[in-house]
Amino acid sequence: MSKPDTDIDLSALKWPTRLTLLGLWAERITHAFWPLWAVMFAAMAAWILIGLASLPVEVIWAAILVACGGLVASLVYAWRKFRVPSWEDALNRIDRTMPGRPVTAALDTQALGGSDAASQAVWRVHKERMQARLAEAEAVSPDLRVSSQDPYALRYVAVLLVVMTVGFGSLWRSGSLNDLAPGGMGQAVAAGPAWEIWIEPPAYTGKPSLYLNAVKVSELTVPKGSDLTVRLYGQVGSLTLSETVSGTVEPEGDTPQTAFSRVIERDGTIRIEGDDIAEWQITAQSDTPPEVKVSAEVSRQINGEMELPFTASDDYGVERGLATLALDLASVDRRYGLTVAPEPRDEIVLDLPMPISGGREQFTETLIENLSQHPWAGLPVTIDLSVADASDQTSTPEIVQAELPGRRFFQPIAKALVEQRRDLLWSRENAPRIVQILRTITYDPDGYFPSELAYLTTRMALTRLELAMQFGISDEKQDDIADMLWRAATLLEDGRLSDALERLQRAQDRLSDAMKEGATSEEIAELMQELSEAMQDYMEQLAQEGQDGEQQQAQGETQEITGDQLQEMLDEIQRLMEEGKMAEAQALLDQLMEMMKNMQVAQGEGGQGQQSPGQQAMEGLQETLRDQQGLSDEAFRDLQEQFNPGAQAGESEGNEGRNGGQGRGQSHDGQGGQQGEQEGQQGEGNQQAEGQRDGGSERSLADRQQALREELNRQQRNLPGQGTPEGDAAREALDRAGEAMDRAEEALRNDQTADALGAQSDAMEALREGMRNLGEAMAQQQRENQGQQGQNQGQASRQNRDPLGREQGTNGMIGSEDNMLQGENAQRRSRELLDEIRRRSGEQDRPEIERDYLKRLLDQF
Repeated sequence: MSKPDTDIDLSALKWPTRLTLLGLWAERITHAFWPLWAVMFAAMAAWILIGLASLPVEVIWAAILVACGGLVASLVYAWRKFRVPSWEDALNRIDRTMPGRPVTAALDTQALGGSDAASQAVWRVHKERMQARLAEAEAVSPDLRVSSQDPYALRYVAVLLVVMTVGFGSLWRSGSLNDLAPGGMGQAVAAGPAWEIWIEPPAYTGKPSLYLNAVKVSELTVPKGSDLTVRLYGQVGSLTLSETVSGTVEPEGDTPQTAFSRVIERDGTIRIEGDDIAEWQITAQSDTPPEVKVSAEVSRQINGEMELPFTASDDYGVERGLATLALDLASVDRRYGLTVAPEPRDEIVLDLPMPISGGREQFTETLIENLSQHPWAGLPVTIDLSVADASDQTSTPEIVQAELPGRRFFQPIAKALVEQRRDLLWSRENAPRIVQILRTITYDPDGYFPSELAYLTTRMALTRLELAMQFGISDEKQDDIADMLWRAATLLEDGRLSDALERLQRAQDRLSDAMKEGATSEEIAELMQELSEAMQDYMEQLAQEGQDGEQQQAQGETQEITGDQLQEMLDEIQRLMEEGKMAEAQALLDQLMEMMKNMQVAQGEGGQGQQSPGQQAMEGLQETLRDQQGLSDEAFRDLQEQFNPGAQAGESEGNEGRNGGQGRGQSHDGQGGQQGEQEGQQGEGNQQAEGQRDGGSERSLADRQQALREELNRQQRNLPGQGTPEGDAAREALDRAGEAMDRAEEALRNDQTADALGAQSDAMEALREGMRNLGEAMAQQQRENQGQQGQNQGQASRQNRDPLGREQGTNGMIGSEDNMLQGENAQRRSRELLDEIRRRSGEQDRPEIERDYLKRLLDQF
């Protein structure tokens, strides 16, 4: 820079220039010497690794040469790159960061106009301004970034290597130069133990791992199957392992090893031989097989559920268990339908329930399963219980001989139907005998069948069985017919209002007898559950029959009875029995039963004796179902006559109709269902005369099928319950019935009687489903009507409830003051839910994903 033409004070730039100069030194050293630092860090990391590992001498010298070459190259790079910073460099950097370059202006001279006074005056003012701006000068930060010169961040890699080697190794364990000479590495002795041994027991034992360097005893007992791991350090071959616990034989002349992995299979010795000797006597403890025992006899619940208590144990815990049920054919009473050889059937395999919480070393559980619909229900079976532990060891089979529990039927016709169902599932050879018995049972439905729906279901099962006999009974047909017989039996047993009332009376009698005989609390709880279920069934039958339950007072007044009130009375009866007040409990029970018996039927609305639209629709559908059954019977008899051309019209082997005589069944006269029955009562001559049909008989059946389809269309237009889920389901079912009727009509017109029978069967099944859905819709509508009656009364009460419907506390407190889990009912309900989850998780035919979900529920709760 030239000498300034005016006096200038640079004292304000003294410290900023010094700091900037110091930053320039740091910046230029960093830019020039960063390769040297990176090479030094990498060499340090390599040196530490060489000290920790036993490498060949050639590899070590090659690494040293590479490191020296890198150091020389980095020094050459630094010599070319580094420039010593000066005071002028620092001033220049400060000047470049300030607006107007004040340092350069303060040190500058006037080039033009030096003789002009005005120009000199302006120049002096400019210099004074630049002088004043120097006071604002600040030190400039150095630029230490070298990313443009090191795009791959090699400097950071070197630093990371040093940190890792120092963290996992030690600078004190690095080798010295003397170690690089031949034999030098063999003289290095690693710090720490010369050997390490671990014994890790199998995971299912739950036992901790053993580190033998810290074990001071010479005798150990470990589980059989434990993993043995040995590490030897120092000169290769100076230490050797000798063990007899794994049964492994080392080949002679093999290269010495420093790492071993074995499995302890037997008792033996583990010995370290060489400079450091150690020895342990190992006892391999075997895993004992699990055990399972039946702790009580097989019992049957009211609904036919089987209960089998058992006790299981294992030294480390039971993992799983199975119960296999097989038919005990030698103990079966081979009479009636069981005289023929049974068809082969797979064994029943059930999962044994495991404890939800706690250990599984020893526990007692109960297998609960409902097999009342299985073909072996009521027959002797063998139950084989077995459990397994985590090592797949199974227990000795525990075989129990018992009768497979099933549902008990008290109604005579229901018992007969269940027996025929059992015989059909026993063997298809029983089909002719079953047909004869079902024809006998359905001969006089008015005298033996209190349920018309049960009669129609039985007749349809009979028709399908006879049709299947003509073409062979498949597995699907066999199960379908058995299912219809079961539904008919359950309808007869507890499907009608009178049956429900009888069941209620029977439950009351059993409870009364139990109170007189001093039954236990468990028996009383079971009978109370039976009474509650019977009462619930009775109330549901009232709703399905379109009835309103009312209690008749002595003064002729009526009072509504709600389900909560009935439940309160049941709870009070149970409380009195538990307190030993049997007389008071009996009196309250008699009062409850009197209230239930005095419930009366109010037909129609307002007690006018008029049927509601729902009742009219239900009766119409029942009439349609009866007509469809009559048409199906006639079509089947026509099919039989096709296979027996020599018989008279309407006559075939074993074809005895409802009114008696060969070929004279109800609705077999070519007329409608009711008309055929009335004419069938006028004598055999009239029936045979009516039964002689010309070649247009199939045409007549098709026309009647068409008329029945049109009648169903008319009934669908007047069907109540539109807009409700139950009503919509009823309409969908009736639509399917209509489509099946159309197929039946088309098949009859094409002389395809067998196809027509299948379509008619589908139509009857859809009709029954529609009637069930319609009954549910009517019951739901009645419940809503009853709920609206008490809506105004409960309006004020609902205002004091929380969003969950619970009564709020007093004094405006939020929340309920009542214990929501109080009482036996809540506990019983929780047990029932738990038992149901266990039962479903043990069903082998359920999807695997569903069973896994249910088992996770059991593990969680």
